[in-house]
Amino acid sequence: MNGPLVGIIMGSDSDLPVMNEAKEILDSFGVANEITIVSAHRTTKRMVRYATTARKRGMKIIIAGAGGAAHLPGMVASLTVVPVIGVPIKTRNLDGLDSLLSVAQMPPGVPVATMAINGARNAGVLACEILGTKYPDIAISVERYKRQLERSVLRKARKLEKSGVARYIGRA
Repeated sequence: MNGPLVGIIMGSDSDLPVMNEAKEILDSFGVANEITIVSAHRTTKRMVRYATTARKRGMKIIIAGAGGAAHLPGMVASLTVVPVIGVPIKTRNLDGLDSLLSVAQMPPGVPVATMAINGARNAGVLACEILGTKYPDIAISVERYKRQLERSVLRKARKLEKSGVARYIGRA
């Protein structure tokens, strides 16, 4: 694997705290990635260049986060055959519902896999699951991650069952 397999882009640096969660997941699975700012409205030529060269540069997946009008994921998807995972970013006025609908409501032939509002962590996991169909070492990392999630829930369940609700939440 030479160069980044996954590109993480966002419309503004204010999206970085959310989008960094995708990078953290990819990094933890050893998946080469890049992260940058690409605004659909303010740097349109940059967006077009990023999307149209992604496949040639070896990108397998693009994770695109955007808030408000949230055109970035869809516009990028319209310009490339590289799969796009959209992350709607929470907004002040509508709590991200505007972003979610903008990312999810794509016309036929221009799909964007849409995550939950601020769901960059799941975007990273989904990217790894997709890559795992080609790269067995990534699939093994995802399997390990999911087993860790399962163990964590089972530990919490045992603790709750043993201690009761009041003690579990610290009210005893």
